[in-house]
Amino acid sequence: MYRICEKEVLAPNIIHMRFEAPRIAEAARPGQFLIIRVDERGERLPLSLAGWDPENGTVDVVFYVLGTSTMKLASLKVDEHVLNLAGPLGEPTEISHFGRVVCACGCFGIGPTIPLIKALKERGNHVVTVVEGRGRSFIFWEEILRGMSDELHIVLGDGSCSEPGWANEFISRYLSEGKSVDRIFVHGCPFMMMVVSDASRPFGVKTVVSLTPLMVDGTGMCGACRVEVGGETRFACVDGPDFDGHLVNWRMLTNRMRQMVDEEDLSQRLWERRNWHRLVQIQTNGNTNGRCYR
Repeated sequence: MYRICEKEVLAPNIIHMRFEAPRIAEAARPGQFLIIRVDERGERLPLSLAGWDPENGTVDVVFYVLGTSTMKLASLKVDEHVLNLAGPLGEPTEISHFGRVVCACGCFGIGPTIPLIKALKERGNHVVTVVEGRGRSFIFWEEILRGMSDELHIVLGDGSCSEPGWANEFISRYLSEGKSVDRIFVHGCPFMMMVVSDASRPFGVKTVVSLTPLMVDGTGMCGACRVEVGGETRFACVDGPDFDGHLVNWRMLTNRMRQMVDEEDLSQRLWERRNWHRLVQIQTNGNTNGRCYR
């Protein structure tokens, strides 16, 4: 059992949670992830690490509430527990002195970008961070990102800021202007990572994406998380989660992620019907029952 020690709603349907997990906090590295199981009937949910504190023995995740498992997790309060928390899993992100790097993120992907930027800066990189959102209400931890990055660009899909559009459009413009970029890292939903990879492809800038598809055991035994990269089958849990975005078969990945949509919808409807009281409580309390992260 792992206790929830902090919880905060960061943006619509985006939640930050902090767990007590001393052994995981001691071993965590940028790019790795956890697998969480809320209860005995819960699926194993892979979530990227958004931070860790070895001194206090805590780890952080940021997740988007979409589906039964994330709804279950979001319904928990501070001082309640999840049944299982396994990690850190996956290969850490390759961190080196690349030169000028772009960290593109959006939605829950802002979480794992925080420790990545910190590690890249420690190796002397010039970090350009671009954060996308549908509107201003979807942008969070802006001051943290601004303080860590050499450049911070916020792009909004609703056109309500000075840099309208999306991260892929920003990167296309940035590279078209002749800006030298040595590597691009992307965290966010699969569609966002795909279109950013497409935007950087003509310029030949290596683009690293983080894939956490459906997983079961998280140790390479079940094969549920298999992806095609460069024409070869790879397992996201042990070979990843980082892969070259220019080599990922995005169509196959998308099709695999959608193959259980009908069953997932049924599961969510049944859970909502049986747990309407918890949903009312979430809405009444603004989805949060704990201290703010900052």
